[in-house]
Order: sequence, then C-alpha cells, then structure tokens
Amino acid sequence: MAVKVISPGLSTTVQDLGRPGYYHLGIPISGGMDRFALRVANMLVGNDEGAAVLEAVFMGPELEFTAPATVAVTGGDLPPKVNGEDRDSWSAFQVKAGDRLSFGFLKGGARAYIAVSGGIDVPVKLGSRSTYTLGALGGHEGRALKAGDELAVGGGGGPGKGAVPANLRRMPGNPAELRMLPGLYWHRITSAAGKQFFADTWKVAPEADRIGYRFKGGTALDFVPREQPFGAGSNPSNIVDACYPYGSIQVPGGTEPIVLHRDAVSGGGYMMLGCVIAADMDLIGQLQPHAPARFVEVTMDQSLAARADRQAALQRVRDHLGL
Repeated sequence: MAVKVISPGLSTTVQDLGRPGYYHLGIPISGGMDRFALRVANMLVGNDEGAAVLEAVFMGPELEFTAPATVAVTGGDLPPKVNGEDRDSWSAFQVKAGDRLSFGFLKGGARAYIAVSGGIDVPVKLGSRSTYTLGALGGHEGRALKAGDELAVGGGGGPGKGAVPANLRRMPGNPAELRMLPGLYWHRITSAAGKQFFADTWKVAPEADRIGYRFKGGTALDFVPREQPFGAGSNPSNIVDACYPYGSIQVPGGTEPIVLHRDAVSGGGYMMLGCVIAADMDLIGQLQPHAPARFVEVTMDQSLAARADRQAALQRVRDHLGL
C-alpha cells in the first residue's frame, strides 16, 4: 500500500518519537513536537506508539490511498475530511482504495498528527524515521513532503480503537503555562529581573518552528554586572560556549527568550535561564504565533511529579482504548 501526496500542505513531514543518542554529535532528537498526540494517533490505528506518522503544521495535506486503511488525526484542531465529508479527529476511521483525505481550516493548536495503520514506512536513519530537514536526514528524502510524493505504508496496525474524549486529550491553556527549572546561569540576572520574568505574560513570536520558539512582549532582563570572560563578547547575555539542553531557554540580548525544541542546535554562546520541563514541551508545539504564555517556576521534585502525571495521562488513554 502507498499514500500519494496530492498537496503537501504548508509543512508536512514524517516524524516518530525521534533519534536520541546523537545530540553530542550535533544531531538533534527531532521527532514529533507533540509526542502525546503522536502516541495517541498511533494507539487509535493499532500501531506501536512510536510508529512514524505525518506531522502537519497549520495546514493539512491532501492524500490519496491506494488500499484500505485505518486513519486517525490528533493534535491541533485540523478537521479531517474523506472525499470532502467530515470525519472526527481523535478518532479512528476507515478509508478505501482511491479515497482522498483532506483538511478544513485550523481551528486551534498548531500541529496535527496523521497516523495510518501500519505506519509510514520510510528508511530508518540512525534509529529513527523522523525528518531533520536542516540536516537532510531521515523522513522522505530528508525533507518536507511535496506534491507527487508516494509514501509506503508498513504492515500491521489494526481495525481502529474508537475515539479519545476531550477530557483525555492534552492541549495548552490560554495563556499556556510552561513550567521551567531555573538553570546554571540564573545567577546572571538580578533577583528583580527573575521575579518579573515569571510575572510577565509573553506572546509567541512569528519566529517559531521545530528549532525553537521565540517569545516576545515581556520585560527585558537586567544582568548582574561582571567582567565578561575572554571569548564571551561584550553583551551580558553572552557566555563562553556551552551545551544547550533540550528545552533550554536562551535570551539573546536579554530581550526575547527562545525555547529550543526538537531540531535545535546542541551548543552555543548564549546564557540559559533554565529549561522548560519535558512534560510541557508538547504544549509548546501546539502554540500559534501571538498565543500568550507564562513561565512558571518549579522544583526538580515538581518536575518529576509532572513527568509521572504525563505518563499517567497516557495510561488513561490506553485504558480507555482497551490497550
């Protein structure tokens, strides 16, 4: 079986749960920006939770199927249609050979995940089928999809597992609350600046993609005076090069924080305020430009508890679907 791309949408790529283990070599984890939605899409069609799916941003693709399949669309509210007829999102539905899947206008969120029974079968690169477009690695020819592409679909999958109700889904609030742990460079800003950073409501800037999300509209940081170390440059937000953890928050010039995401570089010369906790990184992937957000300080214990809560939320979906 194959899936033919009639129209690719704005930016549609093949993604799975990513390729951990190569960040120290400068190769990011990649994978779905909203891992919760990706996992649930696969659950609904009977795939392994880490099977490759399509991640569509803001605008959905138009796809034609060459054989019957089970399909599910989760994540952002991007209404699916089969041959022009509405289908429910967060729900498994059937397609026949020759059917076309298309989408209405985005109503909420930013990214939708399209799972097909059997999974998208592109070559495995460094342990993953995920697309890293900057490195032309993985996915379909290392790039976003184009009209005329044909994607193979693997074997397996199932007849469909029903639907996931709204109370079991996970999307950001308004404003989104992004929990973060202050990091090694927190001491570089004044106490007043730190308090104001958490008090401010920020907005997602147009420069928001798989590499990182920039936020604007808050108060510029005040830095504790110091003599800049050799090689750090004159701006107080600069440091001598350091590693960038996944989810780290850098603030070039002290004005607009950037949260590094799935395709981020692994190091550089900006100080980092801290890291958004892993449990909330999915929420960032569903934020549209100009969406409001607040950063919320948490402790390590609270971060670990949030991770456990996220795992429990996934288990509730599995239990609901009888998995």
